Amino acid sequence: MDALLGYLRELRSRAPFRSCDSRPSCSCARGYRVMLQKEWDLGDRRAGCQRITPLQCEQNTNNTEKDGFFEMPNVKLPDNPNTSVKVGSREGCELVCMSNCSCNAYSYNGSGCFVWHGGLLNLQEQYDQSDASTLYLRLAASELQSSERDKKRVASWVIIGSIVLAILFTCVPTILIVIKKRESRRMIEKAKAMQSRLVSFTYSELQQATRKFSTKLGGGGFGSVFKGTLPGSNYIAVKKLEGLYQGEKQFRAEVSTLGAIQHVNLIRLIGFCSQGTKKLLVYEFMPSGSLADQLFLSNSNVLDWKTRYQIATGTARGLAYLHEQCRDSIIHCDIKPENILLDDALVPKVADFGLAKLVGRKFSKVLTTIRGSRGYIAPEWIWGMPITTKVDVYSYGMMLFEIISGKRNLMHTGESSFEFFPLVATNKLVIGDVKSLIDQRLEGKVNLEEFEIVCKLACWCIQDDESSRPTMSQIVQALEGNLDVGIPPAPRSLGALNVS
Repeated sequence: MDALLGYLRELRSRAPFRSCDSRPSCSCARGYRVMLQKEWDLGDRRAGCQRITPLQCEQNTNNTEKDGFFEMPNVKLPDNPNTSVKVGSREGCELVCMSNCSCNAYSYNGSGCFVWHGGLLNLQEQYDQSDASTLYLRLAASELQSSERDKKRVASWVIIGSIVLAILFTCVPTILIVIKKRESRRMIEKAKAMQSRLVSFTYSELQQATRKFSTKLGGGGFGSVFKGTLPGSNYIAVKKLEGLYQGEKQFRAEVSTLGAIQHVNLIRLIGFCSQGTKKLLVYEFMPSGSLADQLFLSNSNVLDWKTRYQIATGTARGLAYLHEQCRDSIIHCDIKPENILLDDALVPKVADFGLAKLVGRKFSKVLTTIRGSRGYIAPEWIWGMPITTKVDVYSYGMMLFEIISGKRNLMHTGESSFEFFPLVATNKLVIGDVKSLIDQRLEGKVNLEEFEIVCKLACWCIQDDESSRPTMSQIVQALEGNLDVGIPPAPRSLGALNVS
């Protein structure tokens, strides 16, 4: 290998006007081109390079353009003999070379002025040794102009780039501020529009409103709910639907039903987002959480009887509106404490129409899939019977039992035993001992007449035969004191239940 490198160095040292680096890699110096291209391509580069443009002094023309010198810093000076001239400056050295047409280059340093005539042998650029010098290569004026044009072009691009960057640094913040103001103005307009109609949001707007969905309020089978804020400090709840097929189905059901109805006891859908696979619903925010939070969380305040009765009545009104006052009857299919939200005055709002279906007033449509949550679903779901609004009545009845007791219907009473409160309540109701069902945390502070009405209604609502269950409007009348409620029979399914 050393021998090969030595041979290559020897070859390149014989070729005039070649410029090489520290490796055996060479090209022609500026203003020169390959003399014998075919041999050069085959690796024989001894012929070297020749000028592209003859010097002015070599031509018999009246061209007034003078030859000049191209500066080559950090080079190993040519190996071929040079002439040393005694002059006191670089300009003087340049004048000496310019006065002789055969002079092709000069170098001036602390040792003096050196000029080269004929070919330049073994010229090395990017030379990093201590004896590196600056060589001034003589070229025709046109070659120097090309070099100057390249330098000017580079300088121009640098200047243009600097100007563009300066403009960007100056304008981008302003543009961002303008965009932010426009987005804020658009969000304010949408916040105002929410008062009267359903609003279409972009996904980025809801990302901004929820701070990239950072505060999660809850979740369910179809997605999660996040807290958000619109301009003017209007809080919202954003439901981010998950699952393309089911989410789309739920999205269409909720937008088509909730968006068209208004009732004090129904959660209000104020907007939506449908952007590709991203489906989101925007609701009014309920600061007091859900009925489940208020009833079952250990750190919550105990709801007094008056509030519980108002929640039961308001929920019944909301469901009655869905069942009987909408253009098409709406079956909720998933009534449970988690889906009854409470505002700051603890007014109930029926929420989460994720399982809702629109059916005709004859209620003849049979749904093919079981909906609802365990513990609240009506037996007809399991038995494959036609689904009517009475499935919501059944779920409402199960929820009434939890409003009565302040506890989940199924509770541990020992290491391996459970108590099913609807069974206990039905048995107590039959023997006329409803007082023993009162939540002990209420300390007996209840309206006994109202309490007995709620106990009877709960039992009527969970009858096995749906035709024996009251309608939601009848329940409202009973809770308002406008309809008498008789003693219900014990549901057969409860009578056959054996809980140990």
